[in-house]
Amino acid sequence: METFLIRALQLIMSLSLLVIIHEGGHFLFARLFKTRVEKFCLFFDPWFTLFKFKPKNSETEYGIGWLPLGGYVKIAGMIDESMDTEQMKQPMQPWEFRAKPAWQRLLIMVGGVLFNFLLALFIYSMILFTWGDEYIPVQQAPLGMDFNQTAKNAGFRDGDILISADGVPLERMGGDLLTAIVDARQVTVLRNGQEASVYIPENMMDRLLADSVRFADFRFPFVIDSIVPGRPAALAGLQAGDSITALDGKKIAYFDFKEEMLNRQKADSADHDITLAYVRNGVSDTLTLTTDANFEIGIAPRTATDKLLPVVRKEYSFLSSFPAGAALGINTLKGYVGQMKYLFSKEGAKQLGGFGTIGSIFPATWDWHQFWYMTAFLSIILAFMNILPIPALDGGHVLFLIYEIVARRKPSDQFMERAQMVGMFLLFGLLIWANFNDILRFFF
Repeated sequence: METFLIRALQLIMSLSLLVIIHEGGHFLFARLFKTRVEKFCLFFDPWFTLFKFKPKNSETEYGIGWLPLGGYVKIAGMIDESMDTEQMKQPMQPWEFRAKPAWQRLLIMVGGVLFNFLLALFIYSMILFTWGDEYIPVQQAPLGMDFNQTAKNAGFRDGDILISADGVPLERMGGDLLTAIVDARQVTVLRNGQEASVYIPENMMDRLLADSVRFADFRFPFVIDSIVPGRPAALAGLQAGDSITALDGKKIAYFDFKEEMLNRQKADSADHDITLAYVRNGVSDTLTLTTDANFEIGIAPRTATDKLLPVVRKEYSFLSSFPAGAALGINTLKGYVGQMKYLFSKEGAKQLGGFGTIGSIFPATWDWHQFWYMTAFLSIILAFMNILPIPALDGGHVLFLIYEIVARRKPSDQFMERAQMVGMFLLFGLLIWANFNDILRFFF
């Protein structure tokens, strides 16, 4: 329950900030061009509003709705979510949206998307300035990767070190790496000290989406945290901090050692002698010991964490963080747009998620670094989704405005009303489908 509340709080805080910034973009451009904004609402407020107030001498009422699915600004003289068609039947006023030149209306409509994108770049910059950038270079992972079954079917093997995709070096884990691999024809890996090629099938992403299992994870070393006195490990001379690298000549990682010993126990093997290769203070050595009757040797490993692997860390000054943050934001947008094509496949549609999926990407314990990182990512998504040329979204209004600029005539109010209704129907259908997928994943 505590985990749910922490994630829910992070989700609400993040979405609230993103909605305020997005609607604030529309609001500021509208006021810049002396267009009246009748209402600024965080969340939607069908039937009633949780809180509202209107400052003295202000044309705008500010409020908080009860339905946390977004928010809106009601701009006078515009067909939007409010579907206020009666206002459009009245004589045009100079302070209305419809009375403004097309270029001003265009800037008002892209204001929300622009502000969300700039917010993401700013957050990324401040993350780099505050925490720097840390990552594990995939080419330097000493034990390589563990791959899921789909990846193994394609030719990857546990322990492979990822080198390049179609000749382009692979640097760090993440969406960019996965996209580079699934879009490649050939991936080069280092296997047992020699380069090998893995040829990627055309439907690789569909297979991975059907799995719903992470493509690959780092293999962590088996480092001894503590030793039980008087047990085989202590008697043989193993020490806390030793990293076990091989069992009877076979290279092993964190989970391999436990699995191998458990398999020998289940097989009821009569041979309890094992040979271990280990590293102590950078020096490699081997030893032989005899396990107890349960094939245990009396050691406890350190928890498998990123701290056991080589980490690259980059620090940024206040000024240098801005170009780096902008580059990170642009690359994030490119990666997200590149992955959108998979949404239109059968397996991609199944992966579409609603608020449950969005909430699950936040950490189970409060972490400001991850909170801001995910908020920046969601801001990128919100900007991109809103600029799509779908009626009821900002991109739909932009599309009609571009048509007006090119054709030099406005679409009729009746057409705009019908387009708005169609767009809202599509969006609500998409929202229902996404959250239905969350329900299916929760119960099944």
